[in-house]
Amino acid sequence: METMRLVLAVVALSMLGGCKKKPTFEELVSDFVYTSVALSPISATGAGYHSHHGVPLDELLDDYSPDAIAGQRKFYLSFRELLQRAVDPATLSPDDRADYDIIQDQISFAMLELDTLQSYRHNPTVYVEAIGNALFNPYVLEYAPKEKRYKHIIARLKRMPIFFEHAKQQLQDSPAVWNKTAQEENEGNIGLIEKEIHNGVPAGLEKEYNEAAGPALAALREFNKFLTDDLSKKTSSWQLGPEKYAKKFKLAVGTDTGPDEALAAAEAELESVRADMKKLAGGDVKKALDMIAKRHSTRESYFTDAQADLAETTKFVANSRILTLPKSTNLKVIPTPEFMRGIYSVGGFNPAPALQPELGAFYWLTPIPANWPDERVESKLREYNRYALKLLTVHEAMPGHYVQFEFANAIESKPRRLLRSIFGSNAYVEGWAVYATEQMLDSGYLEGSTELRLTFMKQQLRMIANTILDIRLHTKNMTEAEALALMKDRTYQEDEEATGKYKRAQLSSCQLPTYFVGWRDWRRLLLQKKKLDGNAFEAIKFHDQALKAGAVPVPVLARLLTGQPLGAQYK
Repeated sequence: METMRLVLAVVALSMLGGCKKKPTFEELVSDFVYTSVALSPISATGAGYHSHHGVPLDELLDDYSPDAIAGQRKFYLSFRELLQRAVDPATLSPDDRADYDIIQDQISFAMLELDTLQSYRHNPTVYVEAIGNALFNPYVLEYAPKEKRYKHIIARLKRMPIFFEHAKQQLQDSPAVWNKTAQEENEGNIGLIEKEIHNGVPAGLEKEYNEAAGPALAALREFNKFLTDDLSKKTSSWQLGPEKYAKKFKLAVGTDTGPDEALAAAEAELESVRADMKKLAGGDVKKALDMIAKRHSTRESYFTDAQADLAETTKFVANSRILTLPKSTNLKVIPTPEFMRGIYSVGGFNPAPALQPELGAFYWLTPIPANWPDERVESKLREYNRYALKLLTVHEAMPGHYVQFEFANAIESKPRRLLRSIFGSNAYVEGWAVYATEQMLDSGYLEGSTELRLTFMKQQLRMIANTILDIRLHTKNMTEAEALALMKDRTYQEDEEATGKYKRAQLSSCQLPTYFVGWRDWRRLLLQKKKLDGNAFEAIKFHDQALKAGAVPVPVLARLLTGQPLGAQYK
């Protein structure tokens, strides 16, 4: 079975290569999407793709062996050559050209990762989070009867010892913060196997589960020992540096703006928002925000308050003219899985599988740990006070990420749906969530509350600071003291939020700017469409059309909606 995994890419490619007639573009898209998704069986389960050329993907783990990495390189390079031979992009329809551009960018991004960034050699969280998703998705997604899904979990447990042997062989060095986070998240995986999943084992599978779980748990604990005793002595920098960062930014953010231009725009916007907040607050912004922060949930009510906010925002969107609300009711609010709490310290969103949207989507909310001291709990609750928690729910769920992905999961054909879901633009996705939140406030959510608007503007400052942090930390040697001063003094963030965000900036790169850059691009497109449509412009029509396209880069979306390049202005 593992041998078959190594040749998955070659199988589909050779099938097209062996055809006497030139493949159609639709056939090429289908081949690229399904083969590249199959290269990550863990992601395939999450997308609702369960079998590739007869290979049961739900029983497999991603393969990080040297042979498998070489096979991935061969697939992407060969497909690029095939695409160049078979397709003249000038002859494609606008939608096909958008897909063509996404494929080309994804190939370039994959090659950048395989040849230059090489996270699999430096970042142990890659392996830890992969295992968490490999087990958690079959546990929560009811794509098959419970007994069958547990068979898949057991099969994956059996493969974990060799998975972690490959991880230890590949990892050469690691930044200390990545190493520590991997160890913490790995404890979450151990708990997942020993507690949550173990407690749900169907009758008759207990013996088989325990026999598979024993070696798997030993491999997890041995991996943590390896991280502590071995890899911790081989430290490296988490900073990408200007050259690598610029290359990744272009492909990961997917905009017509470079990092230096984005940084300049963010720093200018920071001053503009601070000035607007001062006017709205009557001069003393800190005093106003302090009063707002005092109205917050308790540790015990934090989760139920978010659930109530979801019901409230859903009712508002249903009665407004912002967009056409999807009819599905497949969203659940759940605690953030422990193995993902390193990067999702506040919350997040996990969309429904693109090929099986009926299985449900998840709005994650990270619980406040029981062992936190009172002052740390208070800092978290002040930052995510009642107004901020409402905005988090708007951003992650309604009408933010959840609504956007529900529109995307209705795209036909299925290969296009998968392409624009799995390889969609992060700036489109995160930018929409910020832009949609702004649209909610502009439409009168919470009756135009000044407290809500001030909280949103504070979050805008945080979004802007995210861009400044990411670019300056990775390319301009910003210090930790400078980063914390920016967040606490210039953007009014609580200690807990600021320290958590600094950690996140070390754990990732080119993700934090997607909020500001994406919001800015959505604003640019909105004004461009208003100018073109004039009095005929309708917000609901614009939003529905933009969401039905799926997560294409916003400059590409501009071509689809207006037939023109993305406009320059955004205010």
